[in-house]
Amino acid sequence: MSNFLLLLALAIAIFEWVIVAKDWRTLEYISKPTVTLILLLWMILNGGLELPLFWFTLGLLFSLAGDVFLMLPKDLFIPGLVSFLFGQLCYLIGFNIPAPQFNAASLVLLAIVVATGLLIYRRITVGLEALGQKKLKPPVAIYSLAISLMLFSALHTLVRQDWSLLAAFSASAGALLFFISDTLWGWNKFVAPLRYGKIIINGTYHLGQIGIALGAILHFAR
Repeated sequence: MSNFLLLLALAIAIFEWVIVAKDWRTLEYISKPTVTLILLLWMILNGGLELPLFWFTLGLLFSLAGDVFLMLPKDLFIPGLVSFLFGQLCYLIGFNIPAPQFNAASLVLLAIVVATGLLIYRRITVGLEALGQKKLKPPVAIYSLAISLMLFSALHTLVRQDWSLLAAFSASAGALLFFISDTLWGWNKFVAPLRYGKIIINGTYHLGQIGIALGAILHFAR
C-alpha cells in the first residue's frame, strides 16, 4: 500500500488552513477539491474499484462533486447537499458489508447517535425558519438522518470482531470528524457565524475524509 498520495492529501489539507486564514480564495477553489481528488486516486490505486472498497471510492466521488458545488459563488446548496447525501449513503453501505450483528450495546449506540442528530437538526431548523428557508427542512432532515446512520455504522466497527482496532479507530474518528464538520457548517450557515468557522469546518472535513478512507483501506485491502 503506497502512502505517498495519502500523505500528499494530508499536507495539502494542512496547507489549506493557511489558505483559508489568509482568504486566498482562488487557491481555496483549487486546494479543497484537490484533497478529495488525491484521496480518490489513492483509493483507486489500492483496490478501490473492487467491492466492497468501491462504495468508499464512490463516496469520495460524490464528495468531490459536493466540494465543487458548495464552494462556488452561486447558490448550489441543494446540488451540493444531494451529492454529499449520496456520498453518505455509499459510506453507509460500505461500512455494513458484510451485514453486522447487533446487540443491546449496538442499539444504545444507535439511540445516542440518532438523538444527537435530532437535537442538532432541531436547532438548525430554528435557524432555517428565522431565515425564511423552511423549504430546506425536508432535505436537511434526510441528510441529517443519513450522516447519523453513517456515523453509527462507523462507530459500530469498534465493537465488531471482523474489524481490526486500527482500522475501526481510523474509520470511527474520520466519521466523527465528518459529522462535526457538517454540523459546524450548518450552524455557521443557518444559525450563527462561528469564529474561525471555515478553518475548523474545512480541517475537520478533510481529516474526516482521510480517516474514513484510511480505515476502509486498512480493513478491506488486506
